[in-house]
Amino acid sequence: MLKTNSAAMDALLADDYMAISPAGTLQSKEQTLTSLRAGQMHFTSIEFSDRKLRIYGPTALVTARADVSGTSGDHDISGSYRYTQVYVRDAHSKWKIVSFEASRIREHGERK
Repeated sequence: MLKTNSAAMDALLADDYMAISPAGTLQSKEQTLTSLRAGQMHFTSIEFSDRKLRIYGPTALVTARADVSGTSGDHDISGSYRYTQVYVRDAHSKWKIVSFEASRIREHGERK
């Protein structure tokens, strides 16, 4: 995402990938790749912390904090987020992201 590499993202996302944005909107793999190719999402930095990985057979669950600087369209999306990614190992033993959800971390007293 940081390098806007749509080919890498295409290989990483499962065909039935579904994301839930911090605004609560759903985004399919094709919608995610189209947005990336069009430059609608632009990140200048992403710093990860508090990353946890749990594996359950062919499924992996990743939770972490991401401090990002960037824009979505003409909106500033810079801030801190908690996110969850679900990976599944496919028939070729490659890990694919099947689900992603992000929630913005709000400071005490911060409004939506």
